[in-house]
Amino acid sequence: MESTSVTPLRILVIEDETTILEFLRVGLTYEHYEVSEAVDGPTGLALARQREFDLVILDVMLPGLDGFAVCRQLRESGKDVPIIMLTARKEVADRVAGLNLGADDYLTKPFSFEELLARVNAVLRRRGRSGEPLVLRAADLTLNPDTHEVYQKGKLLDLPPIDFSLLELFMRHPRRVFTRETLLNRVWGYEYVGDTNVVDVHIGHLRHAIGDDEHRLIYTVHGVGYSFRPGDA
Repeated sequence: MESTSVTPLRILVIEDETTILEFLRVGLTYEHYEVSEAVDGPTGLALARQREFDLVILDVMLPGLDGFAVCRQLRESGKDVPIIMLTARKEVADRVAGLNLGADDYLTKPFSFEELLARVNAVLRRRGRSGEPLVLRAADLTLNPDTHEVYQKGKLLDLPPIDFSLLELFMRHPRRVFTRETLLNRVWGYEYVGDTNVVDVHIGHLRHAIGDDEHRLIYTVHGVGYSFRPGDA
């Protein structure tokens, strides 16, 4: 749902890949977080020690000081800020190492923004720092991001991951108009390369799944994109 908080939560992103840094900055700012950035380990560590943040998103492979060292030094200095680590390495040992050093969660690249946002909200809720509702409700739909379940009039819907992420994004931002490019970036992720028509295909699947074949819930804004308008249905 739209944030009503006067003071935004503060997130520090420590990431040296320009594409991912921009992807996170735009997405998190869009979600009303206050974003600070660092592109190497020493700078990120210094910022995390100097300022109070509600969460740190920390890449493992960083110049100067890797993410494991940053995480370890933060915890050794008494900083209890929630940490989500990012890595391109899929080895279980790496994930275990990060968690054992005190990270709260671990996300493997590439990832969609909606996947990251779900992790951010879950970590903040566990730490009692999030104003995000656990369950989203609109029209006759009830969506739980944590259990990845969506119900319509009490009936569980079987939605593929992409369609679920689209619906979650729409329900978090009723009446906001999303371009196809924004939907691709938010749901498919920063590495997607392909035709924007894939958005139209999945919107069609989602409409059919929620009984919106007349387009009363998911509205087409011609020449722009799509908007979720439960109040008009």
